[in-house]
Amino acid sequence: SKQDHYDYGLRSVRSVLNSAGALKRADPDNAEDVILLRAIRDMNVPKFVSQDMPLFNALVSDLFPTTEVPVVDYGALQRAIEEELELEGLQKHPQTIKKAIQTYESKLTRHGNMLVGSTLSGKSTAWKILIKAMCRLKKENVEGFVNVRPYVINPKAIPYSNLYGEYDLQTFEWTDGVLSKVMREVCADERPDQKWLLLDGPVDTLWIESMNMVLDDNKK
Repeated sequence: SKQDHYDYGLRSVRSVLNSAGALKRADPDNAEDVILLRAIRDMNVPKFVSQDMPLFNALVSDLFPTTEVPVVDYGALQRAIEEELELEGLQKHPQTIKKAIQTYESKLTRHGNMLVGSTLSGKSTAWKILIKAMCRLKKENVEGFVNVRPYVINPKAIPYSNLYGEYDLQTFEWTDGVLSKVMREVCADERPDQKWLLLDGPVDTLWIESMNMVLDDNKK
C-alpha cells in the first residue's frame, strides 16, 4: 500500500547493506543468503503496516525460496525491556517489546530514525523503555551497551527559525536555534554515552524537510 513513511530509495538500500555487513562481521561463517534475508527483514519489517506484511512475506519467499532465518534471541535486551515495563506499571505486551527492539535495531544502522503512528499507539513508550533498558544493561556491565542521554525537543513549540537557527541578512550573523545549540553542546560532550536528540511532536513539511537535509547520508 502507499504510505507516507515508506522509502525505497538509496538511503533504504544503504541501510540494508550496512546491516548485512554488520551481521557478516559478527558471524563470518553464516550463509550469505541468510544474512541478506535477515538484513532485508530487519530493516523493512518495522516500517510496514500490518496489511502489507503478507505481501512482503510472499515477495521474500519468491526471492529466497529455500532460505529460513533462525529466530533471533535478544536475551538480555528483551529481559531488560520487560523488567522496565513492569517497573513502569505497563503490560508486557509482545507488540510493545517488539517495537522497542526494532527501534534498537534501526538505531544500530541509521543515524536518524522516525517513529510514526497514531496518537497513543506506543511511540513514546517504545523509545523511553528502550533508553531505560539500555541504561540498565550498562549498569549490569553487559557488553555492547552504554548509557543513553535523551534531549527532547518539541519542534512545534517554537518558531521554525528558533528551532534550527537563522542567518541575519542585515548583520550577516548566524544565530543558533534550540536544536543547533543543543547539538553543539552534545558534540562537545566527550563522555562515551549515546546522545539522542528527540524531536517529539507533529510532523509538518517545514521542519521535517530541513531535518531530511541534516540527516542526508551524503554529509561529510
